[in-house]
Amino acid sequence: FAHFSVEQGRDLSAKGHSSLFDLVEEMNTPVIAAVNGFALGGGLELAMSCHMRVASENARMGLPEVSLGVIPGYGGTQRLPKLVGKGRAMEMITTAGMIDANTALSCGLVNHVVSLGALMEKCREIASKVVKNSPTAIGYAIAAINAGDEGGIDGFEEEIHLFGEAFGTQDFKEGTTAFLEKRKPDFKGS
Repeated sequence: FAHFSVEQGRDLSAKGHSSLFDLVEEMNTPVIAAVNGFALGGGLELAMSCHMRVASENARMGLPEVSLGVIPGYGGTQRLPKLVGKGRAMEMITTAGMIDANTALSCGLVNHVVSLGALMEKCREIASKVVKNSPTAIGYAIAAINAGDEGGIDGFEEEIHLFGEAFGTQDFKEGTTAFLEKRKPDFKGS
């Protein structure tokens, strides 16, 4: 990368955003990152693109790009402050420092910390809770949550819009009927 021009650097970042990082964040099915060992630079940026993050106790995370004379280019400067706050993000990025899993948990970077042996099981546990719910409503919820992060879009307006849209879905009819009939819903994702 040392020989890249300014334009090549911009293209690298833009292509990374459009082909992976933003794509993951905008998926209408939750993506759960299992973080084990080191998640540095683009690895942490990918984990932050995911909707939830579970870390093993030995995980260490950071954005060391400034130590290489560059900044995080795949959303790190935007996603990290939203997860941990501006001050913590400033410190992590400008010092190129790393944090351990428990610190990541305490500042909101990860949702859970578990032993290495329990890492995938915890991810499966979360996923099993997610799949019990309406895929359509989950997609709408993700879109509404993400809308608040997009410039020029009022997250509350998007929430109101998608809340209303949900009323027109088969999943809503099934969910409310199942609730009234005191049975588990059979969501079809429509």
